[in-house]
Amino acid sequence: MVLSLNRRSDIHGILIQVPLPPQVERRVVLDAVLPEKDVDGFHPVNVGRLVAGTASLKPCTPAGIMQIFKRYHIPLVGQRAVVIGRSDIVGKPVALLLLHEDVTVTICHSKTPDLSGVAREADILIAAMGKPAFLDDSFVKPGATVIDVGVNRLESLDKIREIFGVDSPRLDEHARKGYTLVGDIHSASVFPRASYLTPVPGGVGPLTIAMLMANTVRAAASVAGVAVFSDGGTASRL
Repeated sequence: MVLSLNRRSDIHGILIQVPLPPQVERRVVLDAVLPEKDVDGFHPVNVGRLVAGTASLKPCTPAGIMQIFKRYHIPLVGQRAVVIGRSDIVGKPVALLLLHEDVTVTICHSKTPDLSGVAREADILIAAMGKPAFLDDSFVKPGATVIDVGVNRLESLDKIREIFGVDSPRLDEHARKGYTLVGDIHSASVFPRASYLTPVPGGVGPLTIAMLMANTVRAAASVAGVAVFSDGGTASRL
């Protein structure tokens, strides 16, 4: 299927929805996508370009995070960032994008000692670990920019009350859906301490979709011999 999509001139972007069934080798499928149609930015060629700072098709969630910094005029040069989570989808690529902006970056994970102490050193804290409301104000430096990438489906009413309180609209959402979506950040605790805090849902998620569309436009424009710039402008290479 992937190979046939590669050959089609009317298909400019291919996205592999993961996780795949256990009998399917994820890496083999991802690597089968042509780099120029890899709108997720996961192909080894595009990862190499990301490391070199020459990537056109960047992973969508990290690219969306960088747009937050740009659109809200959050300074990056010389700042200290801590990324909690080392996934190939978010943690590693967002660290590389920040490095290219002259940010000093620390990547933390489950084996990092004194995680809260390291996190409190961050001017920019990015949480992508997959633990609902795990990071409270004890992890946050006063005035830090906090980016919550976590999307956790929470079904426990007791946990929802613990995080959001007994009168929260999240309880009504649970009554309708049977769950609510929660980030990795304990937002009620962190909000008074941070200078910026992205919500879940409604924060990084919609930007991920927007960056996917932007990558698809770039991929199509490349075939047409047109360059698409980060501000949306174009220039013909013909």
